[in-house]
Amino acid sequence: MTESVDSSLPADVIRIEKIVARGKHGVTEVEREQCLPLELSVELRMDLTKPGRTDDIDDTVNYSTLHRTIVGVVETKSRNLLERLAEDVIEVIFQDKRVRQATVCIGKPERLGGATPSVTLVRRNN
Repeated sequence: MTESVDSSLPADVIRIEKIVARGKHGVTEVEREQCLPLELSVELRMDLTKPGRTDDIDDTVNYSTLHRTIVGVVETKSRNLLERLAEDVIEVIFQDKRVRQATVCIGKPERLGGATPSVTLVRRNN
């Protein structure tokens, strides 16, 4: 899922893949009236040296908490574009200042005659 690698960023990565959440997102009214499934994957670049040494959950991103937060964003917001929804997800990821870069991929399965369109955003936390 890594789209670009910047040598000034930590090489360490946390990934959560195959997140499924239902939400009312789309350009058409029909899409926004129904809770339809979306598939998300996120990648966080951050320094994992400390949690690797301390074995303490407080020194890293809690995967369960992040998963719940992402699902909550998808379920409670209603956006026309996946691009905007991905920005919403990145905003909550960057609440943790230890995350230096985030990649968010959101797909709409079962669209376009069975094809899955998706959007991937890569952002730095400045």
